Amino acid sequence: MSASATTAETTSDQVLTRVLASLDDDKAEDIVTIDLRGRSSIADHMVICSGRSSRQVGAIAEKLVERLKEEFGRNCKIEGKDQGDWVLIDASDVIVHVFRPEVREFYQLEKMWLPAGTRV
Repeated sequence: MSASATTAETTSDQVLTRVLASLDDDKAEDIVTIDLRGRSSIADHMVICSGRSSRQVGAIAEKLVERLKEEFGRNCKIEGKDQGDWVLIDASDVIVHVFRPEVREFYQLEKMWLPAGTRV
């Protein structure tokens, strides 16, 4: 899909598929996808993953934002890239959190959003 495709034509599942491919391409670790449809109005999907270092966390986030802009024409909001501990990417209907492992362990976002009884 080219940058000429509008956001209205792009489904959250298409964006999720591209997000997951981008994270895989950039060697993100421990990727978890959480379906938020019917549970939250903030987005349809949340993706949580880790990078091995602050540098990799920043690079994963930067490449993801570039790819979504190039392929879907999406201008994503990004927070925390300069610190590289926890980067939040808001691609409207898909929210992506990229953590350093120790920071991810501290916040344990998966436990807040995954259904009760789900093992992480």
